[in-house]
Amino acid sequence: MNIATSEVQQNFRENDPQLWQNFIGAESEEDYFQSWLALQCELIAISVQGLLVVQRNDARYSPVAAWSMGTAEPERLSDIVERVIDEQVGLLVELGTDGLYGAAYPVLIDDSLYGVVALELQALSQLELEQAMQQLQWGISWLELLVRRNQLDADQALLQRLKSAVDLLGTTLTESSFTGASLVFVTELAAAVGCERVSFGYFRGRTLCLEAVSHSAEISAKMNLTRAIERVMDEAILQRTEVVFPESGDELLITREHEALSRQQAMASIATFPLFNKDRYYGALTCERAANNPFTQRDMEFVRAVVNLAGPVLEAKYQNDLNPTVAIWHSFVEQLTQLLGPRHLGMKIAALALAAFIGLLCSTQGDYRLTSDARLEGAICRAIVVPFDGYLDDAPVAAGDKVQKGDLLCKLDDRDLRLEKLAKFSRSKQLEQEYQEAVAKHDRSQSLIVRSQLEQVRAELDLLDTKLQKTSLVAPFTGLLVSGDLSQRLGSSVEQGETLFEITPLNAYRVILKVDERRIADVKLDQKGMLVLSSLPQEKFAFVVKKLTPISRVDEGRNYFRVEAELNELSDKLRPGMEGVAKIEIDKRRLVSIWTRDFLEWARVKFWAWLP
Repeated sequence: MNIATSEVQQNFRENDPQLWQNFIGAESEEDYFQSWLALQCELIAISVQGLLVVQRNDARYSPVAAWSMGTAEPERLSDIVERVIDEQVGLLVELGTDGLYGAAYPVLIDDSLYGVVALELQALSQLELEQAMQQLQWGISWLELLVRRNQLDADQALLQRLKSAVDLLGTTLTESSFTGASLVFVTELAAAVGCERVSFGYFRGRTLCLEAVSHSAEISAKMNLTRAIERVMDEAILQRTEVVFPESGDELLITREHEALSRQQAMASIATFPLFNKDRYYGALTCERAANNPFTQRDMEFVRAVVNLAGPVLEAKYQNDLNPTVAIWHSFVEQLTQLLGPRHLGMKIAALALAAFIGLLCSTQGDYRLTSDARLEGAICRAIVVPFDGYLDDAPVAAGDKVQKGDLLCKLDDRDLRLEKLAKFSRSKQLEQEYQEAVAKHDRSQSLIVRSQLEQVRAELDLLDTKLQKTSLVAPFTGLLVSGDLSQRLGSSVEQGETLFEITPLNAYRVILKVDERRIADVKLDQKGMLVLSSLPQEKFAFVVKKLTPISRVDEGRNYFRVEAELNELSDKLRPGMEGVAKIEIDKRRLVSIWTRDFLEWARVKFWAWLP
């Protein structure tokens, strides 16, 4: 590129050094475009006139440079320029019969049309036209170079602004309080933008108050400067736009307060930025500079980017510093404003649905049922105990077995009893013989003594017979063994009165309910209910309350009363020990009172405990 530039520069020094100097020393885009077009037309010797059209910020294509040898008629090139804009390809068309041609070539930057250069040529041969189009294509690279340089400058400026904005945001985030963050923010922003003073105002209620001024730790609300800055911020917020004084654009804005502050500060340049978030203006930022250093468009973009980043952070810190009561009130007011104000259709629909639901709860009655844990027990539970001290000999059954009346449950070892019975029987025979001999001798006293001993031995024999009968423990009725497993104790000793088995019938059950002490007053005799067991969730069993136990029991840190109920119907699937959930039908009440009863009672107790 440098070699080609040197060659082109040498050619123009030979032809017209002033054109080359104008191109090299162009200070603006307009001068650059005009000098470039003039150079292209000089290089293409058959040029009659030239036109350069580029795209502006409003996305419209407009002429930025024109050249002609004599009387210019750019209208003759307008058609071919429009065709190139539409088709985005180079064109060469004949303009008349006297050898005039129109040549146009698009300027494409990253597959996007930046502009069009069009020339009117006076050519005598096809070769001249080809050379002209080739030169025009080569010359377009100068325009691309200009665009690339402008993009590079813009990207570097953007990166610098972003770096400065992020650094300033990081510095603001390090402060824990709203006041400290505000002061650090305005001070750092004043240094970054080169402002003499930066002021930050925030709405407290409906009044905008000056919160922080750069390089100033204290702010007096009674100072004339403070009130003047607050009026400047109000002026920008009322117009809902950024206000710059002196005005730099064509937009008509009210700047009376800005002008008054400027005169008060020796005609300073002032720019005010309203802070907007969550559908409301929550503050403003005012920047002041010397009169000879007005705000440029790049300065405005930088401050605008910083405000968009740091503004929500400052608002969040203000909300965090609020008293919890005030924060709750603000949140309530915000939600109420959204509910009653425009938009937020989803919130309004949800509020209406909630209101309709509450109205339904207040007007509709339902069955009030008391829920409690339940356990199934046998109506009778008979204990099988050891009749006397002995040893286990046999135990054919265990807990969970069904037994019939008279079935053997267990048997005690009777060998010692039989030996003792045999000894007693022999003794009784001996005493009978002694008694007969005493009678035969007419020894009355001896016969009385022997008869007493004989009666005692016979009584002991009767006792041994009774014990022998009780060595076999049998089921007193048909039922289910709910406890007892002696299979691991065979041969071991047992003591009199020790419980070996518990048996309950299968045709008589009672339901034991654990009713919370807070709800025991609702339970009455003969109330009906339904029971669902964990092992039979698909079936429901009706019951009737039969007994209220006036003694509470502690379970899992809560007090419960034991309530007994009777099942209306029995099922072969029922077994003692089954657990589930029971619901007792109390009465009919409003749904709102049923669902809120626990909370209201808890609140009453807490309020009573809180009262002095």
